Amino acid sequence: MKPFRTLTSKVAPLDAVNVDTDQIIPKQFLKRIERTGYGEFLFFDWRKNSDGSPNPEFSLNKPQYKGAEILVAGRNFGCGSSREHAAWALSDYGFRCVIAPSFADIFFSNAGKNGILLVMLPDDKVAQLLERAQHPGYKLHVSLEMQTVKDDQGFHESFTIDPFRRSCLLEGLDDIGLTLRHAAALDKFEKHHDAAFWSAPRSNSSQKESRA
Repeated sequence: MKPFRTLTSKVAPLDAVNVDTDQIIPKQFLKRIERTGYGEFLFFDWRKNSDGSPNPEFSLNKPQYKGAEILVAGRNFGCGSSREHAAWALSDYGFRCVIAPSFADIFFSNAGKNGILLVMLPDDKVAQLLERAQHPGYKLHVSLEMQTVKDDQGFHESFTIDPFRRSCLLEGLDDIGLTLRHAAALDKFEKHHDAAFWSAPRSNSSQKESRA
């Protein structure tokens, strides 16, 4: 997982509340077994017309937001079913940070484990960012190290984050990475456990079962 320390990027606005995981990645695309390849289906029902052509009115289809790594959205982002694919789709598309007034709990956990920084700011501050993001080229500077969000027009806000999740994002550690930090201790335990098991006295019943 790529460490997250600071990010300066264009901002894509998604002025909608209660954006659920079925909108983030519709259920018909959950057949893959890899974590990659979901980006092209992100917000599919909103990005595409019924005939499969791009919807020119949807923000992510507008040229000015191409390459944006920061998404600003409304309250309760990521609600609905607990599919981790939603975080995979956002990450695969290129988003590294989502800013909103609030997030669904399970999505909040899934996003952090997949390297996406979720920043909660007050409603009025998010509304301000959504308005500024309407202007082409608008950028934000997000620092996880300083826990700040700012732009070049005077916007400057601090945010809070769980210390454990902050540490994992800064170091680029997902669940597997956290486990591998203890690889030496785990190997030592397994060797000791195996040696103790095979050297321990065995009961008559165990010996009979072994011979059987």
